[in-house]
Amino acid sequence: MDRTLRRRMAFTALLRVFKPGTPGLGRRLVAIPRMIMATMRGRYDGGARLAMMTVAGIYIVSPIDLVPEAFLLWFGLIDDAAVAVWLAGAVLSETERFLVWERRRDQVIPGRVKAR
Repeated sequence: MDRTLRRRMAFTALLRVFKPGTPGLGRRLVAIPRMIMATMRGRYDGGARLAMMTVAGIYIVSPIDLVPEAFLLWFGLIDDAAVAVWLAGAVLSETERFLVWERRRDQVIPGRVKAR
């Protein structure tokens, strides 16, 4: 999946969270610690995405980011808002992807595949 599509999915995830048939907000939020642990253990491939979400969160709360707000009030607030919207969409999109992965993983019987 290319980056543009993933970026678009992050923004549309904000709209899809209330769509029937998709996991609710509560299920997604509860899945975050499991997603982090599965990524840290190397079971889930979300490492790069979690790193980008962490960087975005640090950017939003960073005291260094207060400088643009002091000099360029509107631009400083708009860039923080854009990053916050992307972060919310990325978290919702990634948790939905994780829940699908988790559901499929539970359907697989662990073992080894024998080559013929």
